[in-house]
Amino acid sequence: MARYDFASDNTAPAAPEALEALIAANSGFTSGYGTDAVSARGAEAVRALLDADAEVRFVASGTAANAIALAALCRPFEAVLAHQHAHVCTDETGAPGFFGQGLGLVGLPGASGRIDPAGLAEPLGQADVAHRQSPAALSLTNATEYGTVYSRDQLAALIEPAKAKGLSVHLDGARLANAAAAGFDLKAIGPLGVDILVIGGTKAGMTATEAVVIFDRALARRFDARLKQAGQLPSKGRFYAAPFIGMLDSGAFVARAAHANAMARRLAALSPFPLRHPVEANAVFVEMDEPALRRLHRAGWFAYRFLDGSVRFMCSWAVTPESVDELGAALKAIA
Repeated sequence: MARYDFASDNTAPAAPEALEALIAANSGFTSGYGTDAVSARGAEAVRALLDADAEVRFVASGTAANAIALAALCRPFEAVLAHQHAHVCTDETGAPGFFGQGLGLVGLPGASGRIDPAGLAEPLGQADVAHRQSPAALSLTNATEYGTVYSRDQLAALIEPAKAKGLSVHLDGARLANAAAAGFDLKAIGPLGVDILVIGGTKAGMTATEAVVIFDRALARRFDARLKQAGQLPSKGRFYAAPFIGMLDSGAFVARAAHANAMARRLAALSPFPLRHPVEANAVFVEMDEPALRRLHRAGWFAYRFLDGSVRFMCSWAVTPESVDELGAALKAIA
């Protein structure tokens, strides 16, 4: 039977702090559609995490959260600038364009998942013409798809010129907990000029839930109607908010991510295969040919070949030092 311990951080179970909060919320009767006291408390916990006065909504899917956020920032004849390997460009099956009624995605270059400021300057400098979708928003990801972490200054170097050109900014934080555990200051996000942030709950050890944080409150007008139309306004909203309460109030959101990051560093140290990208969060990417990958699969370990041709191993809150050592031994056996 294949082991999926390192296939993705989505394959892990939910953390006890999240489950305990769900059980605590499962009592009595409440109002629906996110108007309940649990949802309000979850939103307050998110605001405290970010030290921000923002609107917060909880949804079931990171893809939906990203796509709806971008649809709120762009008109159908406009485009979003993002790293060419960003999740919105490669793994969301056209959802931003679907929810945005045709909005475009423009992929930008950059090493290890971080957008190169020079690569951003080119589309920002282009004149508006009727024959292409001009950019209206910049989408950033922290931690990136390759497990690297933007610093505050690196984000500012991208956000400031985008804002100067009138673009809005979306931040995909599917692995924001891992970025925080690596030293990124979450309280810097609002002052940097991010308009909408998605905080990943699922990958951080929660049940299926993501938080949409709307810093620009003007965008919150009729946002619930947008969510309802998209099938993302859950009737029992308390069960989407509760895991955030459990993980944020306990500090497990960052503490569990710190463990995942540490396990990635442990695995990187054990790997006999060359590393393709710096190990800054909870991902390890190695150079591995196809015969070696097949040997790994036959040995019972599942791993993906990623967009750049490397093989990816993701560490979650639930992996143990023992499981890391087992995988490390398997890698040495097939090398």
